[in-house]
Order: sequence, then structure tokens, then C-alpha cells
Amino acid sequence: MFKKILQSLSKSQSAKQPVAAPAPVSKPQPEAPKPGSVLQKMSKPAAAVVPTPAAAQTPEELCEITPKMAKDQIQARLKLLYRRYNRSASSLDPKIRQEADGMLDAIVRVREKHFGEI
Repeated sequence: MFKKILQSLSKSQSAKQPVAAPAPVSKPQPEAPKPGSVLQKMSKPAAAVVPTPAAAQTPEELCEITPKMAKDQIQARLKLLYRRYNRSASSLDPKIRQEADGMLDAIVRVREKHFGEI
């Protein structure tokens, strides 16, 4: 029974003429965040980040916290960073995991400084 099915499938596949590939469809570009949106305020382009040694930076500098920021802005920034680096902490790549651990330590230090002991 299966032999007959396989034979009929192979006959149907071999009898068909090759079909020309369809023209590629261009994908729509994702919308850019609106100016002044929270996403735009909280994220910066990767090219703007200047790599410096982590040992030379304070936890506030690592988290990009400025003295002029309000408590709710600090809290939103720390929440975003925690989500980002908590995911990376379980990475299989040791370099990414090490960077995530350092950032999570910096996030905890900033949080304890501005919001009290955990």
C-alpha cells in the first residue's frame, strides 16, 4: 500500500515542469520610534557607545545614570537594564555572561544607593 503511494507521489513530482521562482517581495521597514518616546529616551544607538574599561567606570556611569535624573527615570532605566542583562546572564558565551554579571552587579549597587537596601 505504501509502495503504491510512494510511486504515485514520485510520478506526480517527476511529471511537473519546474516552476520559475517568484519575484522577491520587499519587506516593510519597521517603524522608527517617535521622537520623545520612552523607547527613544531609554535606548541609544550602538555606534554612540564609547567602549571604556569597566574598571574605570562607576556603577552610575555603566548604567548611564546622571545626577540630574529623577527617581522615576532612574527606576525605569534600571528596570530596562535588568531585563536586558538578566537574559544575557544565562548565555552560553562566557564573554557575554561575564559582561552581564558585571552589569547586574552595577545595577544592584545603583539601586541600593538610590532606593535603599534590597
